[in-house]
Amino acid sequence: MNATKPQVVVTRKLPDAIETRMMELFDTRLNLDDALMSKTALIEATQTADVLTPTVTDIIDRDIILAAGDQLKLIASFGTGVDHIDLQAAHERNIIVTNTPGVLTEDTADMTMALILAAPRRLTEGERLARSGNWTGWSPVSMLGHRIWGKRLGIIGMGRIGQAVARRARGFGLSIHYHNRKPVHGDIERELEATYWESLDQMLSRMDIISVNCPHTPATYHLLSRRRLELIKPGAFIVNTSRGEVIDENTLAALLGSRQIAGAGLDVFENEPAINPKLLTLDNVVLLPHMGSATIEGRLDMGEKVIINIKTFIDGHKPPDRVIETMF
Repeated sequence: MNATKPQVVVTRKLPDAIETRMMELFDTRLNLDDALMSKTALIEATQTADVLTPTVTDIIDRDIILAAGDQLKLIASFGTGVDHIDLQAAHERNIIVTNTPGVLTEDTADMTMALILAAPRRLTEGERLARSGNWTGWSPVSMLGHRIWGKRLGIIGMGRIGQAVARRARGFGLSIHYHNRKPVHGDIERELEATYWESLDQMLSRMDIISVNCPHTPATYHLLSRRRLELIKPGAFIVNTSRGEVIDENTLAALLGSRQIAGAGLDVFENEPAINPKLLTLDNVVLLPHMGSATIEGRLDMGEKVIINIKTFIDGHKPPDRVIETMF
């Protein structure tokens, strides 16, 4: 590797300030039109690049990693999730993988809280009515939603984002419950006045609102399966700002359609950018285009982390955000 100007291939358009800084520091190949790179193009990139900077939309599978040239030593991903990268294959090739944890916590928690409010209070339905020209004025029985104050919130995955959601939710009068691989530290549990459920099944059947905040891993694929979704109370709501693959989307759509689940707020989808056609027909679902982390500040912070990881690696040190294992 040319330590002075290593070749860095960036797979998607990044903020201008980040691209400019990367051009200054590295021999950087940008994707100016932001078109999703094909598998063939990704393989070609890995055969010349010293560092690959993909995003969560790029599937860096075993085939791509095994086809990479010996000079590829770092995959510095722009994003927190790493389920799009075959970590085992990277380990076999001695390729370090980094991500950008922490910088999106508050932004994603904000969006999660927005959906926790929007779904029960029917905010998007009301907005559509106001724009339609069919609104006839205030009525005592018009657009009735559900109060969230005093309700129970069940958080699946009590990592950084889950805890940030809990802190916001407490301010809205929600009782905090959570399921995790293991309980969080006692100080955090006391601060949040949170109740730990070792059994996800038992928690699901008792919650008024469920927030999915765990990463997508082989262990969490369809964690909310048909059986588990059918445990949820008919009056409950589901919010997902994590990964669509965590929920059996077809079953969720069916249960929402029959009102066996009251409503949902979804920022992520199982086969995105495709959205299940059944969801598109439902008026009790708030649908967003994976924008939970979409703030200017967050994207700049992500880019800065990518640059730090690359620069630290080039300087002969361990990058600060090495992916060792997926935490849930």
